[in-house]
Order: sequence, then C-alpha cells, then structure tokens
Amino acid sequence: MAIALEGQSCSMQETPPLPADPVVAMAYVPFQKFENLYPSDKALEAGTLFCALDKPFLGGASS
Repeated sequence: MAIALEGQSCSMQETPPLPADPVVAMAYVPFQKFENLYPSDKALEAGTLFCALDKPFLGGASS
C-alpha cells in the first residue's frame, strides 16, 4: 500500500543528533533529519529517500 507524503509535515519534536550527555568511548549514530528529500521516483532509483545518504559505491577501487 503506497502512502503519498508530499506536502505533508511531521509533528515530531526536534530531536538532537546526539545524546545530551554522551559517554566517552560509546558509539552513537545521529538521528536522520527529514530534510533534503528526493521525490519518490528518484528515491526509488537511488535506494534512499535522503539526498545526504546517496553516496557513490567505490567498492573494489584500489588507488
């Protein structure tokens, strides 16, 4: 079932990218912000909705 999200906004509160008091030597992954989104056809082609996550694959390159 497809849901159209264009023109809609999310009422989620702003979440900081990292905890307020991070512990030393602990790994943290920042929250992905819903900004700079691809349109649905481009997102399907790129494999991600987020422009910031669309990185070139350079596997096997040795230089």
